[in-house]
Amino acid sequence: MTHFPEFEVVPAVDMQDGKVVQLVQGERGTEKTYGDPVAAAERWIDAGAETLHLVDLDGAFEGERQNADAVERILDAADVDVQLGGGIRTVKDATDLLERGVDRVILGTAAVENPDIVAEISEEYPGAVTVSLDAKDGEVVVSGWTESTGLDPAEAAARYEELGAGAILFTDVDVEGKLEGVQTDRVREVVEAVEIPVIASGGVATLDDVRALREAGAAAVVVGTALYEGQFTLEEAKTLD
Repeated sequence: MTHFPEFEVVPAVDMQDGKVVQLVQGERGTEKTYGDPVAAAERWIDAGAETLHLVDLDGAFEGERQNADAVERILDAADVDVQLGGGIRTVKDATDLLERGVDRVILGTAAVENPDIVAEISEEYPGAVTVSLDAKDGEVVVSGWTESTGLDPAEAAARYEELGAGAILFTDVDVEGKLEGVQTDRVREVVEAVEIPVIASGGVATLDDVRALREAGAAAVVVGTALYEGQFTLEEAKTLD
């Protein structure tokens, strides 16, 4: 399965308590709410999204998927690729979602705690696992960005590529949700460590940030707050020079 033949801008639909939210640096209590997840998904599809990035934030924090109903409704409504993360902890969780129509499952905590899960799922569904490496102060963090692992993101990315990951989702937690810009050096380090696509996330505030991540080698960029706050439109981001 080939992801992102061309650079792609992927809108985020982060869900908490059945609503779309955006958090600052992943911290609960910082959320701003943006309504119904299905309405948001349909809005981005209408605006030209080719992929949707869904995150079950309750699942990420609690370790069990809490927004399954909203995900089901989006899958019924969406005719584009869907990647989903948050609370996917077992092979069965992942395969059930892939069978249901999710195109790619995003594994973070589960992949760090049990790297073999990546190989196990990838064997049956090649390219369907995206490993999420969320970095804070240069180290990979897990459990809703609350626990540091001491892992270097670039080294970890290379290891997961060997295990069969189809892509790496690299989130820079230090700038996530702050609308203060991106740190391209960290993205470039991960890009240079692997052959598989790297999806960048965190800190995008302007079209220049999107351009900078593209130039750093990212295959795609996930954008949340900037789109919801109208910093730029999806169409503008998709048609960047």
